[in-house]
Amino acid sequence: MKVRDIIGLLDAELLAGSENLDMEVCSAFGSDLMSDVMAYVKDNVLLLTGLVSPQVVRTAEMMDIKVIAFVRGKNPGRNILELADEKGITVISTKNTMYISCGKLYNAGLTGRGVWE
Repeated sequence: MKVRDIIGLLDAELLAGSENLDMEVCSAFGSDLMSDVMAYVKDNVLLLTGLVSPQVVRTAEMMDIKVIAFVRGKNPGRNILELADEKGITVISTKNTMYISCGKLYNAGLTGRGVWE
């Protein structure tokens, strides 16, 4: 699924990283625990989180995650968005909860396959 399709599906707002809109995302992972992200995430994953911290971007960079979706209407500060831009990471924000966001993505065919394997 392309990032632009994810934005539409989640009724999300693009906050940073418009260069990745045509990138294909193969799976999604929702967590507020960055240690879980580091333990379980593999390639080409959309990270959904409610944690608004520069650590999210730093973790995404380490795990080669190119798209972060902040849920529950969370809007990261300028420092987080600048760091994401610097690292080439797309940031979006949706008013949906983590549960609803993950459900919509799963229903549209974006699974967690490959994350746990």
